[in-house]
Amino acid sequence: MRDNTRLRISRGLSAARLAARGGARYAANAPRLFVAAGEQRQQLRNDLALRTAEDVADTLGTMKGVLMKIGQLASYVDDGLNPQARRTLSRLQDSVPPMSAELAASVIREDLGGEPEEIFGKWDPEPIAAASIGQVHRAITREGGPDGGTAVAVKVQYPGIRDTIEADLGNVALIKRLLKVAAPNQDVDGLIAELRERIAEELDYEREAASQQWFAGYFDGHPTIEVPRILPELSTARVITSELATGARFAELMTWPQEEKDLAAETIYRFTFRSLYELHAFNGDPHPGNYMFHPGGRVTFLDYGLVKEFTPQELAPLVAMVRYLCVEDNPEAFRAAMEQAGFLVPGAPIPTDEVVEHMGVFYDTVRTRGRRTMSSGYSSSLARRYFDFGSPLAAYANIPRSYVILQRINLGMFAVLGDMAATADWRGIAEEIWPFVQAPPSTPLGEAERAWRAATPLPEFR
Repeated sequence: MRDNTRLRISRGLSAARLAARGGARYAANAPRLFVAAGEQRQQLRNDLALRTAEDVADTLGTMKGVLMKIGQLASYVDDGLNPQARRTLSRLQDSVPPMSAELAASVIREDLGGEPEEIFGKWDPEPIAAASIGQVHRAITREGGPDGGTAVAVKVQYPGIRDTIEADLGNVALIKRLLKVAAPNQDVDGLIAELRERIAEELDYEREAASQQWFAGYFDGHPTIEVPRILPELSTARVITSELATGARFAELMTWPQEEKDLAAETIYRFTFRSLYELHAFNGDPHPGNYMFHPGGRVTFLDYGLVKEFTPQELAPLVAMVRYLCVEDNPEAFRAAMEQAGFLVPGAPIPTDEVVEHMGVFYDTVRTRGRRTMSSGYSSSLARRYFDFGSPLAAYANIPRSYVILQRINLGMFAVLGDMAATADWRGIAEEIWPFVQAPPSTPLGEAERAWRAATPLPEFR
C-alpha cells in the first residue's frame, strides 16, 4: 500500500507539473494575447497550443498507463486543437518511448520460460511499436516456414503497469485537470468513466488474445479486412504472439490519393458495423495507430484489448433505433426504443421532435442515400453533442453501462474518417449490413465481399 501511495504521489506530481507548466505558459503570454489582434492573436494561440502539445506528448509518452491514454484520446477527439498541435499529440498513437530491451526480455523469461533468443528463432530487441500498456517486437518462430519459422509480432506488457494504472486512477481530479490542458474544449467526465470501466480489460492479455482469434476466424477470407491470427502456444497473461502485420501507417495513408483513402474508410466502416451486427461485438479502440493500410482498400486491424460483446437483449434496441429512425421514419417508435435501451428516461417532458433533433446527428450519415463526405467538422460535432450537458435533454438522457464503449464509434471511428475526408454512400453500405434490410452490394468492395459473406455463416453467441 505504501508503494502504491508513493507511486500515485510521484506520477501525480509529474502530471501536476505538466498542468502547471501549461497554465504558466498561458499566463505568461496573457499580456501579449490581450494586446494582439486578428491573425496575430490567432498565431500566438496556435504557438502556445503547439508548445503545450509537445510538452504533453513528451511527458505522457514516457509515463505510459492511463495518463498516456488521455493524450491519445485528446489527439483525435478535441476540435479545439489546431492541426499542428493535433499532429504532435498523434505521436502518442503509435510512436512513444519504449521500455528497455532488458525489461522486455525479463517478461519473456518469466512468462515463456527462456531468453527471447531461445524461445524464438530470431528476436529483435528494438520494438516496432510502443503504446500505453505494452510494446511490440518482431520475431521469427523456430518452426513452420522456409526460413525456419513464421514472422510474428510479440506484444509484451510493461512490468508493473497494473500498479501504475491503479495509481493513475487514484488521481482522478488531477487527470481531469491534465486533460483540460490537453483538450480545453471538452468535458472529460465521460472519458474518465470509460477509462475506469475498460482499462482493466486491456490488461487481460489472455482475454485480448481470445478476442483477436475470434475476430480473425470470423473475417478469414474477407477481401479487404485482415486480422492477424494468434499463436496460442507463445501467448500468456502478459505476452501475445500473433502473425506479423505489415502495411502503411495512418500518416502515410494521408499522403495517398483520395480514392485510396475512401476505400480504406469503407473497409473500416464495414469492419465496425459487420462486427456489431453479425459478431454482436465491437472492437472499442478505433484510433489511427490500430490500423495498417494497403492499396485497394485492404486494412489490417490491430489491438483487441477493448472488445465488448453484446447479448441479443442488449443489441435489439440498438437495431430498433436505427430501423425506426432511418428506415421507417417513425419518431415515436425511435423514442420508445431509446427508452427501452435506457438512453432516455421514460416519460421525459421533452417533445419527441427535440429528442430526434438532438440524437439524429449520430445517424446523419445514414438517414438518406447519396455520397457524403465525412468531414472533421462533422466528427467534432458528434463529440460536442456527446458532451452537450447544457441541452434540455441532458437531464433525462443517460448512457447505460452496456453501451458506454459504443460511444467510441462517435468519438473515435468518425474522427478517423473525418481526418480522411472519406466519401461514400454510407446509407447504401449500411443497408448491406443492417440485419433488417440485407440489401445487395452497393459498391465494388461490397461486390467483392459477396462471396465471403455467402461462405461465412453468422456466428453463434459465445
